[in-house]
Amino acid sequence: MKEAERLLVLVRHGSSDWNLTSRFTGWTDIPLTEQGVAQAAAAGRRLAAEGLVFDEVHTSVLQRTHQTADSLLAAACHASIPRYSSWRLNERHYGQLQGLVKQEIFSTWGEQNSRRWWRGYFEPPPPLELSDPRYPGFDPLYADIDTALLPRSESLSDCQQRLLPYWHEVLAPRLTANLRLLVISHGNTLRSLIMHLEKITPDAIEQVEVPSGVPLVYRFNNRLEIVGREWLE
Repeated sequence: MKEAERLLVLVRHGSSDWNLTSRFTGWTDIPLTEQGVAQAAAAGRRLAAEGLVFDEVHTSVLQRTHQTADSLLAAACHASIPRYSSWRLNERHYGQLQGLVKQEIFSTWGEQNSRRWWRGYFEPPPPLELSDPRYPGFDPLYADIDTALLPRSESLSDCQQRLLPYWHEVLAPRLTANLRLLVISHGNTLRSLIMHLEKITPDAIEQVEVPSGVPLVYRFNNRLEIVGREWLE
């Protein structure tokens, strides 16, 4: 890596059972399938083949990102680097859609509304009631988080606003300090970060997809301007 470049690699976690059945997972803590573990290992081998090494890995608090990190780093023979996790890297919270498959959602709220909620930028799905067991305030993972910060539903805009403090306060300063970072997160969270980094419009972000287990490599100059971008297919 050239001295003037800062390295950031984004990876979406491997597939889970709920991904494969088109069930909206959100903050539900679902593990990877064997296929998901294999996807993560393949990503690790691709990174190793490119000679990419890291100083830190950052994940969400959900187990599917931790399992992805385990498999990826083991396959890359690069397992001993410091790891950090944050709820700010969690997937978008889908509110009342969480745990349902698309046909259940269509039959309850209609296809037009449903597609606007899950693909659009501004409008969140119907929120959970505070008494709903899916509300994150009941989960020990978030016992130390101010309940006022915990979502009951999120638009992509909400997800981005929750993510950006982690970018500005944690990731960007580390990149400025020349640390090489691997971030393993979720489809919508990574779309939110990509939107911010590449200055993508709300309309255009609807067409952006992040495939599971395919590393997206960014290189930045010392002003954190993008000087290189590639998918490692």
